[in-house]
Amino acid sequence: MKNMATKMTSGSPARQTARERLLAAANELFYREGVHTVGIDRVIEQAGVAKASLYNTFGSKDELVGAYLEGRHARTAAHITHSLEKYRTPREKLLGVFEAQGELFAEPGFRGCAFVSASSESPSEVVSRASDSYRTWVRDLLTGLARDAGVPDPEALGRKLHMIYDGASLSARADLDPSACVDARDAAEVLLDAALAS
Repeated sequence: MKNMATKMTSGSPARQTARERLLAAANELFYREGVHTVGIDRVIEQAGVAKASLYNTFGSKDELVGAYLEGRHARTAAHITHSLEKYRTPREKLLGVFEAQGELFAEPGFRGCAFVSASSESPSEVVSRASDSYRTWVRDLLTGLARDAGVPDPEALGRKLHMIYDGASLSARADLDPSACVDARDAAEVLLDAALAS
C-alpha cells in the first residue's frame, strides 16, 4: 500500500482536479503537522490552487478536515480489508487485523492515529463525526470477526479488542516502535482464547 501520509490520489499533479490536489496537500500537511497547526493558506500553496477553489469545493477548512479524515478512514479500511483476504479462518482474520495494523505502523511517516490527533487538536462536530464513523467501523469489524469465530459474547470481546487496537497505535507512535502490533496480536489471542473457553 502506498504511503498514506503522503499520497492521496494517483496520477500526476497536472492531471489532478483542484479537489484532488487540495485533499493530497491536506492529507500530507494535516497528518504530519496537525489540523490545528496548519493554516488554510499552506494547504492552498502546497496544492497550487486559488483560494477560491478551496471555498468553492469545500466551503471551509473544517469541511476540508472532514474530507481528509474520511479519506484516511477509506484508505485504512481498504488496507485492512485487503490484508485480511490472505487469511482463511475467522480466527486468523481476527488476529490478522493487528498484523495489518502493524503494516501501517511500519510505513514511512507514521505519526499515529489521525483521528486521535485531530480529535485532541480540533474537537469540532465534523471531526467528531468522522472519528465516530471510523471507530464504529473498527468496532464492527472486530465484533463481526469475533462472532464469526464463535465467541459467545462478540460485543464484549469486540470492545476489549478495540481497546488493544487503539493502545497499539498509541504505543507504536509514542515509542516509535512498529512492533507494538506483535504484543497487540498476542494480547488479542489471549482474550480470544479466553472468550472461546468461557
